[in-house]
Amino acid sequence: MKSKQVQMQVMHSPTLNTVLMVEKELQEAREIVKVSELKESLPRKVMHSTLLQILDYLQQSGKIIITTKGVVWVYRPSAQMEALRASGLEL
Repeated sequence: MKSKQVQMQVMHSPTLNTVLMVEKELQEAREIVKVSELKESLPRKVMHSTLLQILDYLQQSGKIIITTKGVVWVYRPSAQMEALRASGLEL
C-alpha cells in the first residue's frame, strides 16, 4: 500500500508592524490607490496574499473602502477622542 503524502498549506499571518506599515501608507496617500501601486510604495516587500489579508482586515474594521478603482482610507477618529489624545489623557 502506497503512503499518500498529505499537503497542508500554512496560512501566513501578517505581523503588527506590517499592518501598521500598510495603514500608514494608506493614510498618507489621501487618494484612491490601486493595490499594485500600494504594494510598490511600501517600504518593505509584502507578499500579495499577506497584503490582501491586511486589506480585508482594514475593510472589516471600517478603516478603508475597497472599490473597483482601488483602496481609499476613510477612518476618522471622533473629534472628542482626538482632543483627549492630543491633551495626553491616559485612558
